[in-house]
Amino acid sequence: MINIPPQIGELLDKALADGVPCLVGTATKDGDPQISPKGSVARYDGHTLSYWERSNRSAVAHIKENPRVVVYFRNAGRASEMPDYPGAALRFHGKARIADGPGEREKVWDLTIPAEQERDKEKKGVGVLIDVERVELLSGKAVMES
Repeated sequence: MINIPPQIGELLDKALADGVPCLVGTATKDGDPQISPKGSVARYDGHTLSYWERSNRSAVAHIKENPRVVVYFRNAGRASEMPDYPGAALRFHGKARIADGPGEREKVWDLTIPAEQERDKEKKGVGVLIDVERVELLSGKAVMES
């Protein structure tokens, strides 16, 4: 069962400031991949990640075509805060969707770190939710699965 610990959420919040933003991989319906840094990845709840997509470029189009995504997080500088995760790296696999339910968009915005909110002062972006199905170590070993 997926249960993303609050501790991981705290580390995600520090990722951009630490110079290690998460990388989010998306793909077209035909499987053409794309990867981009996202400084706003957050723990939405125990089984969901979120991020604020302010660029509204290819990632949103890809998610609408193919919801399968992967989020890569590694912060070797905080390895001591991640003793259960050798290499201080995690991959989160799941299905993404645009946050359009009641209150979802606002919650994603509220979880977005101030540095990223400053880059979209007019809130023109969209919230993205990722229903996490598998969390694995860099080795590929699953540490959580739904």
